[in-house]
Amino acid sequence: MMIWRSVVGKLWITIIGLVAVVLLILGMFLLQYIDIAFKNSHDVKVLFVYTAIIGFLLSTFFAFFLSTKITQPLLQLKKAADLISQGEYRTRVPIRSTDEIGDLANGFNQMASELETLIRDLNHEKDHLASVHRSMADAVVTFDAEGQIILANPHGQQLIDQWKELEWTDDFIGAHTQVPEPLFELYRKVLREGRDLTDKVQVQSGAWSVVMAPLKSNGTVRGAVAVIRDVTEETKLEKLRRDFVANVSHEIRTPLSMLQGYSEALLDDIAGSPEERKELAQVIYEESLRMGRLVKDLLDLARMEAGHIEMKLVETDLTVLLKRVHRKFLVRAKEEDIQLHLELPSEPLLIEQADEDRLEQVLTNLLDNAMRHTAKQASIVLSGCNVYNERKAFVEIKVKDEGEGIPQEDLPFIFERFYKADKARTRGASSGGTGLGLAIVKSIIDAHKGQIKAESAVGVGTAFTVLLPVK
Repeated sequence: MMIWRSVVGKLWITIIGLVAVVLLILGMFLLQYIDIAFKNSHDVKVLFVYTAIIGFLLSTFFAFFLSTKITQPLLQLKKAADLISQGEYRTRVPIRSTDEIGDLANGFNQMASELETLIRDLNHEKDHLASVHRSMADAVVTFDAEGQIILANPHGQQLIDQWKELEWTDDFIGAHTQVPEPLFELYRKVLREGRDLTDKVQVQSGAWSVVMAPLKSNGTVRGAVAVIRDVTEETKLEKLRRDFVANVSHEIRTPLSMLQGYSEALLDDIAGSPEERKELAQVIYEESLRMGRLVKDLLDLARMEAGHIEMKLVETDLTVLLKRVHRKFLVRAKEEDIQLHLELPSEPLLIEQADEDRLEQVLTNLLDNAMRHTAKQASIVLSGCNVYNERKAFVEIKVKDEGEGIPQEDLPFIFERFYKADKARTRGASSGGTGLGLAIVKSIIDAHKGQIKAESAVGVGTAFTVLLPVK
């Protein structure tokens, strides 16, 4: 029974039917006009010609009809295949028969449906990976075997563009590639060894951690993918941690040595008179006070950096605060023969939210530094005013001295803990400094969401400017 559903079967049935129809028509004409054949042979020939023409026309009509029924589905299949090749994966072929062409159309539709599902899943995974790739904080860059960039996320492209602006060294052999010079040696090593490698590179003032892995295909390395992370801040913090330990050790060692030495002198009765013993005891007392201030400053700074600083924010008139701090330092200024001036505007310097005690600590530290680094008969100016910048209001406080000044190369680091412009790192016991004053000042100003900056010239003086925002 399957032959009746096949195209070949239908073709043979049609041909047999056509032959039967032609023979039937021919027989009917022959039976009807048989007598004519014996009377006039010409009429019989004409009859046969007519019969042949009619049979040819009928056969041609049925053959064209059969051909159309077979070729039309095939043309639809070809058109659908072209559309799918162009990306129209939703294209389907209408099924109008149950023969082999119908089975082919059904199989084609199933294939198109599965292909559409596969492409949709692949696009979904591609979009998902692209989103992950794009949202990564690290820079990801993929290079091929020739050193050309295949793929890069926004951070990676931005980083490569920045590094491309750097000048190549004269002996850089990879200038014809898109691999930047800091990564080139690691890239070559990964291609040569075919394994994951890590490195840490320095580019100008930044530090970068690089993890590079090979891209393999059939055992052949066809490129490398690099994951680059900015570790500048971590490197800086690690350096600060090491410097902090070294600085604390240095600062504590000096008073401890003096305490130990003078204590041994008292125990060994080196001092022969009460005045000498009193002088030794006074030194021990001053050094213990110095250690106490150091520990207190360390604890205050640790609390501030941890965010545990207690701020009593109230409306404050800085005019009153500046006058009070000025009066407090007037006596010391007269003793050291330094002229201390106060410059204030006629209008009040009001801040809606400020901690008056902490701001007094800021001014005390700044004036104390100015006093210790200003020579006799020089002047120090403490001033305040209201300023306006980009639709914002600030109260500006400035402490300007005529001291020895700070070298330009030291200015960016003066707010770090224990940093001293004095490279000899010597400090007299009478100075009482701990090296933490400016670090504490900056932490307090940051807690007020303000700014502090320093301007200085060696031999001319230093000016510290504090900007506190006004709501």
